[in-house]
Formats: sequence, C-alpha cells, structure tokens
Amino acid sequence: MNKFDLVKEYLNDMELVIIEQDNENELVVVENEDEGIKNLIIDCEEPIVIIEQLILRLKPSAPADFFKRLLQMNRELVHGAFVLDETGDMLLFRDTLQLENLDYNELEGSIKALSLAMSEYGSELLKFAAA
Repeated sequence: MNKFDLVKEYLNDMELVIIEQDNENELVVVENEDEGIKNLIIDCEEPIVIIEQLILRLKPSAPADFFKRLLQMNRELVHGAFVLDETGDMLLFRDTLQLENLDYNELEGSIKALSLAMSEYGSELLKFAAA
C-alpha cells in the first residue's frame, strides 16, 4: 500500500469524511464539523504530509495585539501552529509530519490538536474576526 492510500485509510478510521480527492497530487480535503474540522487539507508531498485548514480571513485593520495573541496561543498548541498565508490575508492552522514513518497515532494527534485548538480558542478568534 502506498503512503497516500495509508493516509486515506487512517482518515477513514478517524471518521473524517473525504469531501474532495486529487489522486494525482495525493491530496484530500476532509471534514468532521462536530470536531471543528471543515475543509481540512491533507497533502502528501514527499517527504512530508501537510495538514492545513483555513481558520478565518483577516481584515486589513487587524490590530497588533491580535498577532501577539496568536503567538501566545501557538505556545499552548500541542501540535501545529496558527500561521498566515503568503499574502497575510488568511489565518490557517498548519502542521507537517514526516510521511515515511507516519503512523495512525501521529496523524490523529495532529488532527485532534486542531480540534482542541478550535474548542479552546475558536470563540476568541471569532471575536477578533468580528472586530
């Protein structure tokens, strides 16, 4: 079994619904809204797997204290981090794992870290988005 198929098997075992799949680029988009997972991209890019989900679009007027708070939140995350995209317009959750030795527990830990982060910080992030 190739690594991409193994990742998809793990995702199915985690009861994540694959809503899009690109076999050529070894990429899937999954969700489980009850767990805060919505359009989570899982991209198998040898030698790593990239886990990324859009959290919110930033307003150009985002206050400096918002970015300071993001860094404080990152310190408490178990896996992954809140990051900005290359334009600085979108806040994402992102994690990377080694693909070669990836196991179920490692992938599950990263995805659960996103769920935990959203349950812990989701309402606070929404307040910043609304401001």
